[in-house]
Amino acid sequence: MKKIILTLALLASTSTALAASNVITVSRFEMGKGTWAFNREEVMLTCRTGNALFVINPSTLMQYPLNQEAEQQVLSGRTSGQPISVILIDSPKHPGEKMSLEPFIERAQKLCD
Repeated sequence: MKKIILTLALLASTSTALAASNVITVSRFEMGKGTWAFNREEVMLTCRTGNALFVINPSTLMQYPLNQEAEQQVLSGRTSGQPISVILIDSPKHPGEKMSLEPFIERAQKLCD
C-alpha cells in the first residue's frame, strides 16, 4: 500500500513538473536593456494549446496575448487577458513606436516545440 501511495505521489509531482515546463521567466537583465519591451522588470512567457503565446505579469498573474492565436482565445472568452499594449514601453530610438515583441515571441514559440 505504501508503495502505491509513493508511486502515485511521484507520478503527480512528475506530471506537475512537466506541465510547468511550458512557462519560463525572463528578465530585463537577461534580455538586455536595448531589447526589453515591458514596464516590468520580469515577465513570464508561456505557450498554450493551439500555439497561443502569452506574456504573464508574475506579480498579478495577468496575461497578455503575444500572437493572434492568443488574442482569439481572449476574445472568445476561453481565457482572460488584457491587450499587450498595457505593459509595452516606447522605443527610445523611435519615439511614438513601441518596442519590438519579436525576441519574446521567438522565446515563447520555443516552448511550443
